[in-house]
Amino acid sequence: MAAPAASKLHVEERGVGDPLLLIAGLGQGLWVWRYVARPLAEWWRTIAYDARGTGRSPRIDGSCSMHGFAEDAAEILADRPAHVVGLSMGGYVALTLALERRELVRSLVLAGTGAGGPDRVPRPPEVRDGFEAALSLPYEEFVRATLHYAFAPGWTERNPQRMEEIVAARLERPAGFDTIAAHADACYRYYAEGVQVERIRAPALVVHGDADRIVPVENGRALAARLPNAEYVELPGAGHNLPLEDPETFSRLVSGFLR
Repeated sequence: MAAPAASKLHVEERGVGDPLLLIAGLGQGLWVWRYVARPLAEWWRTIAYDARGTGRSPRIDGSCSMHGFAEDAAEILADRPAHVVGLSMGGYVALTLALERRELVRSLVLAGTGAGGPDRVPRPPEVRDGFEAALSLPYEEFVRATLHYAFAPGWTERNPQRMEEIVAARLERPAGFDTIAAHADACYRYYAEGVQVERIRAPALVVHGDADRIVPVENGRALAARLPNAEYVELPGAGHNLPLEDPETFSRLVSGFLR
């Protein structure tokens, strides 16, 4: 069911119970929650949305920032305190929201993400170079050339049908290169500034795959160590895009933590 938001972003809510806000990563729309939103909605009022520049939401006009993305999330919640799940860049938004609007954040689930700052561990050079080389390709070829990095090595070869479903979902309402550039610029500024996660008192679950090639696992370990009230789960052999790669495990971890 679509729900209006002051920011005019496209929002979909389902289920009953306490609000559970799902914040996707760089260039991702709400499609990234396609395998987990329904099981989570059995227990919570799930709120998923297309971030600026993605899906059915307005295109980005100018630059963007984690502070602006956090304001969007706050407008969507409309004074409803919520459990907040952030994936990758969505984790940067969730952490920013927890610092700037702490009254809205009951708890955090932070997947494949980090706190930025000078100790951040960047993605491996071969992944960085692969993305840069693919930017000159037509969009569908770019997606197919880079999306496999978001999964554990070998996962896409073992799961070709699931991979085609994910590619089709991403291409249905694609976030163009302009959106990817704007989101990436916001991420780089976040990396440079970092966030004072030691000030966050909300209980948090940090989940990270040890085969994550987008946000290396060292970032998740450091984030969990710095948060005052955090549990940490490291998934052996798992990649970056956990809700798509292993939705059953992801849903189980979220549900177990929140319940």
